[in-house]
Amino acid sequence: MVAGPGPGGRPPGTPRRAPRAEAGRAAEAPALLSPGDVRAIAARLGLRPAKRLGQNFVTDAGTVRRIVALARLAPDEVVLEVGPGFGSLTLALLPAVRQVTTVEVDPQLAAELPVTVASRAAHFAQRLSVVTADAARITEIPGEPPTALVANLPYNVAVPVVLHLLATVPTLRHGLVMVQAEVADRMTASPGSRIYGVPSVKLAWHAAARRAGSVPRSVFWPVPNVDSGLVSLVRREPPAVARVSPGAVSPGVVSRDAVFAVVDAAFAQRRKTLRAALAGWAGSAADAERILCTAGVDPRARGESLGVTDFARIAAARTQAAPATPAAP
Repeated sequence: MVAGPGPGGRPPGTPRRAPRAEAGRAAEAPALLSPGDVRAIAARLGLRPAKRLGQNFVTDAGTVRRIVALARLAPDEVVLEVGPGFGSLTLALLPAVRQVTTVEVDPQLAAELPVTVASRAAHFAQRLSVVTADAARITEIPGEPPTALVANLPYNVAVPVVLHLLATVPTLRHGLVMVQAEVADRMTASPGSRIYGVPSVKLAWHAAARRAGSVPRSVFWPVPNVDSGLVSLVRREPPAVARVSPGAVSPGVVSRDAVFAVVDAAFAQRRKTLRAALAGWAGSAADAERILCTAGVDPRARGESLGVTDFARIAAARTQAAPATPAAP
């Protein structure tokens, strides 16, 4: 006995066809890299991950999909990706945005990335732009100004790269970066925390940062000795300096370099009070105390108790608190 057609005229056991639009999207979806794919490309290139460059490559498709989802990218955005490596994250980013500009310091990997994209995501290849450069030193991003930073950053340069790019590329409005777990904690620490320090304050000057998740070491090749963390960034304006007392500190924005000089001095000797820690920066302990009082900051406090706005007030108060020059006789 031959069974008749099932519902909708399909013979029993015939798979239901995907709607045409869904089938089209599936055909266009990039073939993401597997651990075997990454090792095969590396073997063909004769490339071994360089520890000095902090090269730990993501090999898990689920992880890169998760990063793209957490980045909350709009379809018309231009993404800046630092250290694309073999292209694991790049392939996942390309369908989600209008353009992906990658910055890769390794010339061999930079040359190979368009080849990988052409073979695995040909429909999106025109969205890729590759720049061979050191992201910690680059001063201009060619092409359309990027609006988002999404990257698996090398452990050894993660904080300097993020700070440099936020200072150099004003069009970056938000981002999601993967860094060493300990670094992620420091980047997002709040005043008063034991791990709050220079990276926390300097990043807070540019952006609001929060922990967005954890990533196990097992998704990398080679496998690092530590886990990783995801940090979400949202650009904000530098803190305005409020008037702390009549005639003391005028409203406005003090320069980043001036604020960062105070931050570096305050945390160079964490155990000391600000009066002592800032003595060299101010000229003397007495001058430091005078500046701190002008800024409305307790000279007995320590740097880890202050927020970025407090440091901005201290920097702005330096000239206000300078002793008056005696009038000529």
